[in-house]
Amino acid sequence: MANRLAQTTSPYLLQHADNPVDWWPWSPEAFEEARRRDVPVLLSVGYASCHWCHVMAHESFEDHATAAYMNEHFVSVKVDREERPDVDAVYMEAVQAATGHGGWPMTVFLTADGEPFYFGTYFPPEARHGSPSFRQVLEGVAAAWKDRRDEVAEVAGRIVADLAGRSLVHGGDGVPGESEVAQALLGLTREYDEQHGGFGGAPKFPPSMAVEFLLRHYARTGSEGALQMAADTCAAMARGGIYDQLGGGFARYSVDREWIVPHFEKMLYDNALLCRVYAHLWRATGSDEARRIALETADFMVRELRTAEGGFASALDADSEDADGRHVEGAYYVWTPAQLREVLGEDDAAFAAAYYGVTEDGTFEEGASVLRLPGDAGPVDADRVADVRARLLAAREQRPRPGRDDKVVAAWNGLAVAALAETGAYFDRPDLVERATEAADLLVRVHLGEVARLTRTSKDGRAGDNAGVLEDYGDVAEGFLALAAVTGEGAWLEFAGFLLDIVLEQFTGEGGQLYDTAHDAEQLIRRPQDPTDSATPSGWTAAAGALLSYAAYTGSEPHRTAAEGALGVVKALGPRVPRFVGWGLAVAEALLDGPREVAVAGPVGGELHRTALLGRAPGAVVAAGEGPGAGAEFPLLVDRPLVGGQPTAYVCRHFVCSAPTTDAGELAAALAGPAGG
Repeated sequence: MANRLAQTTSPYLLQHADNPVDWWPWSPEAFEEARRRDVPVLLSVGYASCHWCHVMAHESFEDHATAAYMNEHFVSVKVDREERPDVDAVYMEAVQAATGHGGWPMTVFLTADGEPFYFGTYFPPEARHGSPSFRQVLEGVAAAWKDRRDEVAEVAGRIVADLAGRSLVHGGDGVPGESEVAQALLGLTREYDEQHGGFGGAPKFPPSMAVEFLLRHYARTGSEGALQMAADTCAAMARGGIYDQLGGGFARYSVDREWIVPHFEKMLYDNALLCRVYAHLWRATGSDEARRIALETADFMVRELRTAEGGFASALDADSEDADGRHVEGAYYVWTPAQLREVLGEDDAAFAAAYYGVTEDGTFEEGASVLRLPGDAGPVDADRVADVRARLLAAREQRPRPGRDDKVVAAWNGLAVAALAETGAYFDRPDLVERATEAADLLVRVHLGEVARLTRTSKDGRAGDNAGVLEDYGDVAEGFLALAAVTGEGAWLEFAGFLLDIVLEQFTGEGGQLYDTAHDAEQLIRRPQDPTDSATPSGWTAAAGALLSYAAYTGSEPHRTAAEGALGVVKALGPRVPRFVGWGLAVAEALLDGPREVAVAGPVGGELHRTALLGRAPGAVVAAGEGPGAGAEFPLLVDRPLVGGQPTAYVCRHFVCSAPTTDAGELAAALAGPAGG
């Protein structure tokens, strides 16, 4: 029998539509049903490319006896964490508070009022390693509900009260200044892995937002140490197994400190953030490797994640079928020496094995290796590398592909728009700017649609049912502002302003604090509010960055004030946990620099416009256009005449401008050094 998930748009929920479990999507009706039947709610949260979610589904949710027990004793609710980050955040906070750790799949037992009373993550089908079996957990919870209801209610009440008491200290003591940024840099330096790049030990995640902060700090202060950490980390990742050496694009994280073996799923958000970081690293250093990685990652997103409607899919699975038809992690990506010989012949296989670090023992499981660039093959023939790579890629295309989560998430598409627009502009790839524009069009057409509020997700061009959260507004506005800078189309500035006005009206509390859900959103047991940057910029810091840029474009005092109020949290957290507020620190760098406003009275795509886009001043905003209508599109272009009939650039800071210039070299110099006055 198909359960109620067959009507949903989430690929993750659809994977469970044929389970014998009588699943409900998250809805008031599910909780009413639990109240009517007087049973607890079993909440199961995961996402489509989550390896252990698939394992638990196969072991337990596809098992008829387990499903029958669940159906008899619980109302079971399935949530895609990527569709409902608010539900995920609230209950994950409870799981972490109760158990000291969290993760997915997340399994939480709730009362009909949504109050949690028992938690876990993955439960195995048989008890092992001190972990009870899933069936034991189900029986224990059902017994407690039946025989010790008072105790259950007391635990649930205590947990909810504890969560309510965790209200955030928003650090509304003003904005982060030089001393907080210096302390944050020192903190990152302490956690820096001198040997392998990146921060901390294993597992190691790509620190895209911390690198963005380091690049901006270098641009503003000339700190060579900051640049070195950024460049060496990017080089180590680019040569590691975390980067797909054949097809481009990055995996979610590395299981080891050396970036050798990844957890193989590829997420849109990682690739968007990293594409932009490598493009910015190239802008700072001219590194050929950074240019190559930025372009290959952009091409990967377009080739493998773009949907028929012009948006970008969320993720590619880690698992796929191997030669024996088993569903295993990494099967699509790894190689044995024998497989190399089969595709390349003896000589080229030996060359490829040395170049890509493929050994007889293997670096992964069952003698297979993850391709990387160990760099000990000595000088190599670039043409031969290109030929070998093309042949291996063509052979890999014949393997069964990993599954794709086709839902389009607004926030992550905003990040992709920003990355593709800038990468296209820097490297003269108008096709990438077009792909960015098409994705932005989809966000306006489908995600804003009739209701004039952002929808979190869509699939096959159909908007989902879930309201956008703060990160959707912040990241989509960021993407639109980047697109406005590159294309000279003022409509994108207007759309960004429309979204940011909603942030001011619906997501802002007292003293500059921000909430992840709107004032009029569904009320959960607690209103989620997380200012830390983890895999993506938090809604809080994403909104702060977009508000600051918009204020620089328009002179809007309310947006500037809101950005400064939001950055109080970076003043509080930056010195203490710099790794987890990287985007917030990057925005703080823009604030410390101004940010600078660059108005180019001249053709879009002309030399001065291109020079302005390549300026390294942190968070600088760029407006370009010519003719009498330009000022209507961009307030920065009002009263900006040509000098001597030539295209002319004006560099301003806090609306105080330096002398206009018609010389690209002078403009580049004005955007390279520390900000004046």
